[in-house]
Amino acid sequence: MGFFVDVHSHVVPSGDDGAQRVVEGRGLCREAAAHGTAILYATPHVWPHLTLTDEREREIRTNFAEVAEQAGLELRLGFELTPAPPLLEQDLRRYVLEGTDAVLIEVPFTGSADLLIEICERMETQGLRPVIAHPERTQPVLERPSLARDLAERGWLLQVNGSSLTARHGPGIEALAWGLVDDGLVSLVGSDGHRGTRPAWLHDAYAAAFVRVGETQARSLFDGSAIGVTATPDVTLRERARSARL
Repeated sequence: MGFFVDVHSHVVPSGDDGAQRVVEGRGLCREAAAHGTAILYATPHVWPHLTLTDEREREIRTNFAEVAEQAGLELRLGFELTPAPPLLEQDLRRYVLEGTDAVLIEVPFTGSADLLIEICERMETQGLRPVIAHPERTQPVLERPSLARDLAERGWLLQVNGSSLTARHGPGIEALAWGLVDDGLVSLVGSDGHRGTRPAWLHDAYAAAFVRVGETQARSLFDGSAIGVTATPDVTLRERARSARL
């Protein structure tokens, strides 16, 4: 078993742009397990145009249970929020990452981050910790990288995508993601896995982080300790990463 705790994926069919069938979700989970993930959070999108109605939540939970039965790892449920005004009126504990006090919310890909900040402040009043998803991929942070520091200095946890660290999204995003890591602003690395062509893998990003920042810091980014969730280490994976460093 690996030790990665991946807080961000779309492996459960939910009507969003992630897995479309239970069998597909199971396959994504098994592949993640084969590449070192021990605990995987399925985080269906909650978009302004795809809200979490009672009917949708029932469907998600049914699909989640079916995927989890044959996932090959520990599958947990959470959600990924896109900032929208109605969230300011809601009990945000509904969206918590299972077994934690954390909620995953993304920076808007375009426009202002003001609403994000308002919602995260509301989370704090409800005893929750915001986990800020993939800030390195968003226009507000690309245009003003200091925004990421502002969010982190509030005590909010920044989660960058492993695929950003491995240059999937281009050199600009890669450089920004590593800059956030180097500055000690990143708390978590997640896969944001969606489908077979965008799998829920973290091993390549871990190997790259191991080489760049060393085992102690790399491990802290991937082992879930930032949100109080840990799994048993995989010695084979550790040795593989150590070999990559030599």
